[in-house]
Amino acid sequence: MSDPLPRLREACLALPEVTERVSHGEPCWFVRDRRLFVMYADHHHDDRLGFWCAAPPGEQEALVGADPGRFFRPPYVGHRGWLGVYLDVPADWDQVRELVTEAYRVIAPRTLAAKLDR
Repeated sequence: MSDPLPRLREACLALPEVTERVSHGEPCWFVRDRRLFVMYADHHHDDRLGFWCAAPPGEQEALVGADPGRFFRPPYVGHRGWLGVYLDVPADWDQVRELVTEAYRVIAPRTLAAKLDR
């Protein structure tokens, strides 16, 4: 399996006013360099590779319930509805891009999120 980080990075940086920097030892993506919406998780507190992202209400429960081999409730932010996505299993990159875009919509100011609909 190839390194998923470049594909995740590309999905995040394609969104308006997104920046990348290391936070908590991992690559993270922020809206306007302030609000975190995706965090890479390279064996962060376990032996799995994945990412954590903001999610709309109910999405975490639905996806983890439907496919716990691919999705999980991440530590620290899971109680706020964030979603964990494993990347050490074959990834559906169309779905990953959709999840990244949803995470952006949850965190970004309405004016920026509206740019996605143009």
